[in-house]
Amino acid sequence: MMIDLFEGLLAVLQWKVLGFLAVGVLLGVIFGALPGLTATMGVAVLTPLTFWVSPEQGLAMLLGIYCGAIPAGGIPAILINVPGTPASIATAWDGYPLAKRGEAGLALGINALMSGLGQLVSIFFLAVAAFPIARFALKFGPAEYFALAVFGISLMAGVSGGRVVKGMLAGALGLAVAMIGLDPITAYPRYTYGRAEFMDGIAFVPVMIGLFGLTEVFAQISDHVKKTEAEPAKIGRIWPRWQELRRMWPAATAGVGIGTAVGVIPAAGGDIGSVIAWDQARRLSRNKDQFGKGSIEGLAASCTSSNSTVGGSMTTMLALGIPGDAPAAVLIGALLIHGIQPGPLLFRDHRDFVFSIVFLMMFAAVLAMVIGLVGAKPVARVIRLPDPWIWVGIILIGVVGSFALSNSLTDVWVMFAAGLIGFALRKADFPLGPLVLGLILGPMMESNLRRALILNRDDWFGTLTNSPLALFLLIAAMASLVLPLLKQPRKQAKQPSPRVEA
Repeated sequence: MMIDLFEGLLAVLQWKVLGFLAVGVLLGVIFGALPGLTATMGVAVLTPLTFWVSPEQGLAMLLGIYCGAIPAGGIPAILINVPGTPASIATAWDGYPLAKRGEAGLALGINALMSGLGQLVSIFFLAVAAFPIARFALKFGPAEYFALAVFGISLMAGVSGGRVVKGMLAGALGLAVAMIGLDPITAYPRYTYGRAEFMDGIAFVPVMIGLFGLTEVFAQISDHVKKTEAEPAKIGRIWPRWQELRRMWPAATAGVGIGTAVGVIPAAGGDIGSVIAWDQARRLSRNKDQFGKGSIEGLAASCTSSNSTVGGSMTTMLALGIPGDAPAAVLIGALLIHGIQPGPLLFRDHRDFVFSIVFLMMFAAVLAMVIGLVGAKPVARVIRLPDPWIWVGIILIGVVGSFALSNSLTDVWVMFAAGLIGFALRKADFPLGPLVLGLILGPMMESNLRRALILNRDDWFGTLTNSPLALFLLIAAMASLVLPLLKQPRKQAKQPSPRVEA
């Protein structure tokens, strides 16, 4: 184990790898600081830039984007009350009131420090917990992997903000797209319509660029989003005082624990973790009335929680092959392109690479914290870039990246089709998360179900019930889908019926 650790560290301590990491963090900060551009979009759009470098260098850049964008999303949330990423929603609740009363610098400093703390603690959890989880997952057979994939998709559909049916339909669409190509058992072409380009299935990267890049561009153009020009006139001090740190410590500790736990759960993300942590910190605080009005405790809880989901989601993604949030889902696609299969076998056969990932994330977290402390003011100016410049840049990068995947115009058309479909689904209030998870987990679900049926001689009942773990996961998946549906009529019954005027 120690030899693997040192080999992983030596693989990271190369100037090219560290250079790609630094570039990734800077790009992530820019994507996070621009309202409307998220960590998911940054990783998806810039993944093609890593095709021509080694896996360590490419992964260093992508992890830098991931770890840099989440804390940077708090910069516009604090300065102009517009979250840069979904994970920064709760950051605006107390960060912007602090900025309005002339303490924007303090809010930015707390955001940088607490974000770095949350990421580092959760990365330590990744280093400690991922190996035991992976060792346990090595005992899984085809039936267990099938049930795990079903459970992952069901969670994404079940936490789709009250849109359970729409989440299930989006997940089914993702599974349908994943079936295009050769049959995993018989290698018979399916749904290719005679086109050789679809024999290997729909390329993952163009779909991700379309869903998270072009969809956002189309949505902003459709809604005529305009950036707020207001900016606090006074930045003030950035470093919090010792008394303020002591006051924030309980809330930050709660935020780290809640965020890491939420991150481990498939389909949950920083937005869910930050809201839960903010609410719990308010309940435990002696100064409940200050929350939402510029409370440094509320700001600390939201910042640590939204960033500590990073390590938690990477733990699930690396150990089980199931992404904890949307950026981790895109990272799975990037790893597969570089010939790396996330899952328990990665921890058995490539331990040094796992430690390289841990060290890369640690260095990225520290670098993002430094940039947040010393470069918050320059980064804040990026917010003022004209929207059309950003839209054109994203479309150009998407086209070049999709074409570079296999030098095929088909991938470019796939990207535009995914963007239009994602835009239509977004307008119809369909969550995109289940679609992505269905696309990622579809091959894993189908191939393992087919193998399990072959081993059990096509006995469906025996396949699904012979393994207690598989049966438990399937029951949990069913519960995660059914329970939200049962709760909806109760919520509607509690709402007052509308009055009818005579």
